[in-house]
Amino acid sequence: MEFIAHIPPAKYKRVVVIGAGFGGLKIAQKLKGSDYQVVLIDKNNYHQFQPLFYQVATSGLEPSSICFPLRKIFQNATQTYIRVAEVQSIHSERNTVSTSIGAITYDYLIIATGCDTNFFGNKNVIEHALGMKSVGEALALRNHILQNFENRTNDDEDNEKYLNIVIVGGGPTGVEIAGTLAEMRNHILPKDYPEIDFTKLKISILDNGERLLSSFSPRSSEKAKQYLEDIGVTIRLKTLVKDFDGNTAILGDGSTIISNTVIWAAGITGNSIPGISNNSIVRGNRYRVNEFNIVEGYNNIFAIGDICYQVDKEFPDGHPQVAQVAMQQGRNLAKNLKNLIDKKTMEPVTYVDLGSMATIGRNKAVVEIRSFKLYGIAAWFIWMFVHLMSLVGVKNKILIFINWFWNYITYDQSLRLIIKQKNNTKR
Repeated sequence: MEFIAHIPPAKYKRVVVIGAGFGGLKIAQKLKGSDYQVVLIDKNNYHQFQPLFYQVATSGLEPSSICFPLRKIFQNATQTYIRVAEVQSIHSERNTVSTSIGAITYDYLIIATGCDTNFFGNKNVIEHALGMKSVGEALALRNHILQNFENRTNDDEDNEKYLNIVIVGGGPTGVEIAGTLAEMRNHILPKDYPEIDFTKLKISILDNGERLLSSFSPRSSEKAKQYLEDIGVTIRLKTLVKDFDGNTAILGDGSTIISNTVIWAAGITGNSIPGISNNSIVRGNRYRVNEFNIVEGYNNIFAIGDICYQVDKEFPDGHPQVAQVAMQQGRNLAKNLKNLIDKKTMEPVTYVDLGSMATIGRNKAVVEIRSFKLYGIAAWFIWMFVHLMSLVGVKNKILIFINWFWNYITYDQSLRLIIKQKNNTKR
């Protein structure tokens, strides 16, 4: 018999939220002080600001500056309970979630588990490529890149594998990390490693599509390509990476690139949980939901954010998997759950597209807000402002602003630390 997780008995109906990303955190915050007991489950005890993972990976920010403790956020919420656990399965027939700390019952279940890197089932790529979907992965990438340069200083031969960085995927993540690495190569690394000829360090973006930033307008895609080429990034479009064994990337046309650093930013897949019917799962491993975010085939299970597939007239192929979608869905769902208590009608969610943006480097960014498009330094300042304001916690905002200001005036980043776990032998 499965043991029961220790949670105080609920005097209200219980809402269980799985995942403390943008959507899960938003709904838990909006339900504070309501007539619900809220149980927020996450495998970490903190909220992660995913849009800035690449800056942790490139030594621009400390991990603590883009994370915020969940218990700090809910200190004064007497009916909100945080549980750090792995969710193992859902049992809808008895309204129970099985976790690593025991079974948790629910009246309403909200799945906000987000997504993970999609390696498309390639075992070699899974084993050897570097993803960037968590703070831990971002730190591992930082360690790997810096250790490569340490290894190069001890290498008598001009070992090509240390001087090729391959980024697979030309979306915002790929573009942003390529731009930051190129600026490190151009301004910072030669001072740290004077014995290495960084003119030989090649940073490449490989994408199977016809242009970078495919979700942006063609003009913005071309601007991003121009900015990247100006700072020395090699761009190869219509190029498929078929395999990677840790030292050699094999491309679709049979050619190869010698490298031990392949950063995989080519796709994402939903973090689904066993127990939900396969009939409710669509492409991308996402749950099909209606206009109220109710998972198809259920009446008290909801999904929000990257894990859900919701269509409307403006988005017939589903909403984009970005933070604003998750936050707007979370806000609307919290309102609807309160409506259920008050016996009011639920309201459908209406996604308002607040625009898209990507930064390529110092004074270089692209911003699209509906038909309005902006490029260059003005777009870069907008990108910084929006990301600062989106962070949780005043202290985090201040720390990141100081880091960015210092980096801007000195062309330097002071966080180039290789931090390893004890007995960590990987790579």
